[in-house]
Amino acid sequence: MKLIRPLAALALLVASALPALAADAVFPPGLRLGMVPLIGLNTAKTFPGFESEDGSVKVLITELPPAAYGEVVSAFNSNPVGANGVKQDKIETPAGLAYFTTESGKAGDTPVKRYSMIVPGAGFSGYVAVQIPENATKIYTDEAVRQMFASVATRKQVSADEQIALMPFKITDLADFKDVRTLAPGSSIILADGDESTGYESKPFMILGVIGATPQQADDRARFAQEAALQIPGVREARVTMSEPIRINGQQGFETRIDGVSGKDKTAVTVVQWIRFSSGGASLRIIASAPREQWSPAFTRFRAVRDGIQPKG
Repeated sequence: MKLIRPLAALALLVASALPALAADAVFPPGLRLGMVPLIGLNTAKTFPGFESEDGSVKVLITELPPAAYGEVVSAFNSNPVGANGVKQDKIETPAGLAYFTTESGKAGDTPVKRYSMIVPGAGFSGYVAVQIPENATKIYTDEAVRQMFASVATRKQVSADEQIALMPFKITDLADFKDVRTLAPGSSIILADGDESTGYESKPFMILGVIGATPQQADDRARFAQEAALQIPGVREARVTMSEPIRINGQQGFETRIDGVSGKDKTAVTVVQWIRFSSGGASLRIIASAPREQWSPAFTRFRAVRDGIQPKG
């Protein structure tokens, strides 16, 4: 019994890190990907995912474009044994067949084990990155991480309220936009009449987000706004048709409009960019696009959303 008890205690300690089989997947706010976290991991405070109390064990969860999963599968199939000390594996999950890698590395001077996993989603690829310091690998073992990966699940929708609550401002008027999708938790969100499967470009949509430091001088702001508008991803053959300073909810702002084409069908679109400048901290940037023949009614809705954005607190 003297031998059995220490062995049994060790087995219980290792097993305690495994996710409970009957537990439900936990979804980080705003994301469609979730899992049953290992014992001792709680919702992270500064990134989407989970972490240990001391922050040394991290599980980052995010969404990637839908094509990412297929690209990873192709890479696995072309080199099934892996390379440079990276071990490749796959596992069935409620979300579908997941592919993951295991490797050793360093976080600063600390030796760590890293795991990366990708799974298919409806209109997205789910991605999970795990980092475990070497001194915690006896509890958070390869098998424990594998079992956590096996619990990965997806959900079809995230409520608009849940997603909007993550933003650093209030959106008080959705202007009848039905599809609400987080692009980056806490920093950007899309409101659309279309969806990911059909493509956004053929119908009106808006992207609301925050950007970092912006110029303080009027001339610099004009230049900054025009350059930012001409670099909007997905808009080709862009031509500025109007760019001028305005007041947005009592704050200094800039409105820039461009005509261009967007999407695989080369839809002719008109795009408006509003930047509400902040003297300190993040500024608000709104990009709104509509097919040119739908511009007038769409612009009325765009302004309703813009004017309904209020500070929190």
